[in-house]
Amino acid sequence: MQHLFIQYVYLILIILALVMFANKLRLAYPIVLVVGGLALSFTTTFSNITIDPELVFFIFLPPLLFDSAWQVSWKEFWKWRRVITSFAFPIVILTSSVIAVVSWACIPGFTLALGFLLGGIVSPPDAISASTIMRQVKVPKGLVSIVEGESLLNDASSLIVFRFAIAAVITGQFHMSEAVGSFFLVIIMGTLIGLAIGFIFYAIHKWLPTTPSIEIILTLVVPYCMYYTAEHYHFSGVLSVVSGGLLLSAQRHRMLSYRSRIEGVNVWANLVFILNGLVFMLIGLQLPSIINQLGDDISVGSAIGYGLTISLALIVCRLLCTLGASVFTVFISRYITVADNSPGWRNPLIIGWAGMRGVVSLAAALSIPLLASNNQAFPYRNLILFITFIVILVTLVFQGLTLPWLIRKLKPTPVHNTIPENIQELNIQKKIAKCSIEFLEAKANEGKNVSEHLKNLHERLKIDMKLLTEQLDSSENNPERSIRNFQLIYLELLEKQRTTLNRVNHLQEYDEELIRKYMSLIDIEEYKIREKMVEESA
Repeated sequence: MQHLFIQYVYLILIILALVMFANKLRLAYPIVLVVGGLALSFTTTFSNITIDPELVFFIFLPPLLFDSAWQVSWKEFWKWRRVITSFAFPIVILTSSVIAVVSWACIPGFTLALGFLLGGIVSPPDAISASTIMRQVKVPKGLVSIVEGESLLNDASSLIVFRFAIAAVITGQFHMSEAVGSFFLVIIMGTLIGLAIGFIFYAIHKWLPTTPSIEIILTLVVPYCMYYTAEHYHFSGVLSVVSGGLLLSAQRHRMLSYRSRIEGVNVWANLVFILNGLVFMLIGLQLPSIINQLGDDISVGSAIGYGLTISLALIVCRLLCTLGASVFTVFISRYITVADNSPGWRNPLIIGWAGMRGVVSLAAALSIPLLASNNQAFPYRNLILFITFIVILVTLVFQGLTLPWLIRKLKPTPVHNTIPENIQELNIQKKIAKCSIEFLEAKANEGKNVSEHLKNLHERLKIDMKLLTEQLDSSENNPERSIRNFQLIYLELLEKQRTTLNRVNHLQEYDEELIRKYMSLIDIEEYKIREKMVEESA
């Protein structure tokens, strides 16, 4: 046990080094981690580290899903709801059907039931890689919202297809009416369980005397409660976490204190980073064990050929589905209101090419039982596992490396009727300044005792209001030189403040916790300034 723990410590250090290497090369780190895991798999040091499907489904998956639901914008999710749900349910089922037919046609002895099983395994795209790449290459936010929203739901639909296909292979029977009824029952009940548990935890946050530490720990516990409860009653644990996560995310400002929000961001960012790193590294490490399980019945060359064929079918099918969805959107926009009635072909092509597969597919393949009915070996289990690995490798590396080039080449079109981001930001700041001035003036008119501090604040807000109005009215709306000069001087000022605080911290009469508080405020200010500078230079 101690030796295994030390191995994971070394593995984490390697992950950190590879992520830094990926950042240096401006590559999405999941691609580099998978390739790094492949390289490590040929060594004996990490040969005993394997993916346990129970470990992925019950330890890794709930927090990763909850974080995705927490980060997604409900407004954007609702805006693109039709596109997201079509990708997550009809297209996943259509993709599973296509893979079923292709695998049945090209693999000797493969049945349609096994084909549906393979289709359910490889149909869900992994959005972590796609969103990582899209955030590195400037793309319209609508595309990122669709990819991230799709990832919240497609895992659930594919795992439901996988569950029914397993039952069909084991029993040799499949009843369409029962399957459709069970499909909707699993979806609806999983969603309701997530919402119910979300309301319970909302009440705990809202009305019990919690502290920031307790609130952050509660956010770590809640996805497991949602997932385990739904899976215990054989409903969708994925949809339970997604629905509950979306509910709590929308209520974060009501149920969490400001300290919990600030501190929780750091906790969750680091947790999700290390979980994602381990997951992608573990994918690459599986190669030797997967090849060993393949056996002598099927040659490695033939298995690679099957994997490449399925990968090609999967890529083509997704591209046709996204382009077909664009055509259907143009048609249906005559009868109903859609988010974008003219999506064109560039954006759908990018979304289609962003369909890299990941850990959920591999974990699902690994969870196939060793034995089927009558204690016989599950048919083609090892081949399905090998094909899944090839699909993940091909889509993650090939599509992942070419996606930035494709985005730059196609130059995706932004969604129409959107205000430029810099104008939005100026308007928001102006509205905040306006309401602040009105509030202070109302307090003064009430005859309240107005201190010099409030007078100074009032004058400062009036100056800010004037500057924002001038920027909005300016024809250029981009006073780059003066803003950049202000940013550089402000950064120097922050460094001077740090030096002063460090000097004060050496004095015994000052509390170090208070010093750290002001250090944190300075760090937040520097973060905002440097992020703004990066955005302007991009």
